[in-house]
Amino acid sequence: MSATVVLSEQVAYREGRIVRFATATAATATVTALALAGPAAPAATAHQQGPDGIWRMDGYGTLLLIRNGIFQEYQTTAVSCLKGDSAQRTGPGTYTMPDGTVLTVRTPAGRDRGSLRVDGSVGDRNLRRIPELPDACTRPAPLGPLAAFDVFWHSFEENYPFFSAKGIDWHAVRDRYRPRVHAGTTRDELYAVFSEMVEPLYDAHVAVQDGDRVFAQVRPGTVMPTEELDTKVKTFIVARDLKDARNLQDFASGRITYADLPGWQGYLRISGFGGYADDGAPYAAQLAELDRTLDTVLSQERTQRLKGLVIDVRINGGGFDALGIHIAERLTDTSYLAYSKRARNNPADPTRHTRPQRAYVTPAQGPRYTGPVAVLTGGSTVSAGETFTQALMDRPGRMVRIGQPTQGVFSDVMPRKLPNGMSAWLPNEEFLTRSARTFDGTGIPPHLTEPVFTKEEFDKKRDSAFDRALNVLRNHGGATG
Repeated sequence: MSATVVLSEQVAYREGRIVRFATATAATATVTALALAGPAAPAATAHQQGPDGIWRMDGYGTLLLIRNGIFQEYQTTAVSCLKGDSAQRTGPGTYTMPDGTVLTVRTPAGRDRGSLRVDGSVGDRNLRRIPELPDACTRPAPLGPLAAFDVFWHSFEENYPFFSAKGIDWHAVRDRYRPRVHAGTTRDELYAVFSEMVEPLYDAHVAVQDGDRVFAQVRPGTVMPTEELDTKVKTFIVARDLKDARNLQDFASGRITYADLPGWQGYLRISGFGGYADDGAPYAAQLAELDRTLDTVLSQERTQRLKGLVIDVRINGGGFDALGIHIAERLTDTSYLAYSKRARNNPADPTRHTRPQRAYVTPAQGPRYTGPVAVLTGGSTVSAGETFTQALMDRPGRMVRIGQPTQGVFSDVMPRKLPNGMSAWLPNEEFLTRSARTFDGTGIPPHLTEPVFTKEEFDKKRDSAFDRALNVLRNHGGATG
């Protein structure tokens, strides 16, 4: 799908991915933001204690200015330094953004290195103290279409990790499109140029935003997991797949559904990893609601009698990666590596990255289900829906993936402001398996391929992936052989 659409339609169900599209109004259409800014400050000294000072983030094209209880970010490229939003100190080392996102800065005493953690994200971002802001951060930014073009191009050139994998010569793209931009280029013309530049990427974590209009697209042959699609699919599943189910119940504002199927099988549908609590609720509230849900769904009685569990993330627009890890921790008695995460950190060399940070699944306290699991995936399994799927790949015990490959976008989304008020959105991270493999672009493949919500499936009232999952669990105990 390739289209220019209003923001709330195009980014529906991508909630809590470190970045928030500023004009989104629905909780199901957000991706929580780390775009922080504020006024300039004097240089920090090398012996300065605590988080106050100026910090360069390893990767992410970001400088942080922390002073007098204000946390501010500057977004940098080789040709720019632009301010974002701000957060205020709400506790020792913690800062809260206007949307409720909590940022935690850790700076060991006497050290010029620190770390930043964002609620709901997996892993930390490493910080190094620097003496002062670059001159570009303290003077007015150049304006005009050419300045916006250069910041746009450099934002991708210095951060996007996948040009080589996608066969894109980004320098050739600049040479083709920059001559089309001049002082008289209109806003509509510039928006069209930016959209054409990124269209060949077919990356669902790439977008061009100008007010309420957004250009974004998904991998060819797949569809965006919109609220409309989710409602259609959920209605279909309840009527067809769950017609003989018991204890059918919605949780977490309808984002999670559970039902007991005949033969002591369970069905757990997850349409997102966020939006569980009230609009604008912080991550802590999302986590608390998820725990209440899991305490009911995976009770002591149910976990003891279940013989198989179908987990359906075929329509899942993402959210907080940490909530996916949290669910995985209810599905194991043994700790294991979920994935490792790294970010591109050299503007001139796309092969250079931060040191991979390992994320582990650790058994939760209380009842856990450790039997066979069938995970249903498709092209509308996006972002945190994919990191959750990846977190189950090495789960001890029998586990099978059924359906179609996931969308193929795993990274947190970086918002990059442009001098003319437009924004670009792009990924800069990779999620690695134990063997250092990534699934960006291609998506995580299923063990067993079945059609997923095609027109033919709807017309003939079939759900081949669901039926295959029940057959595998009942007859083979989740084994794919």
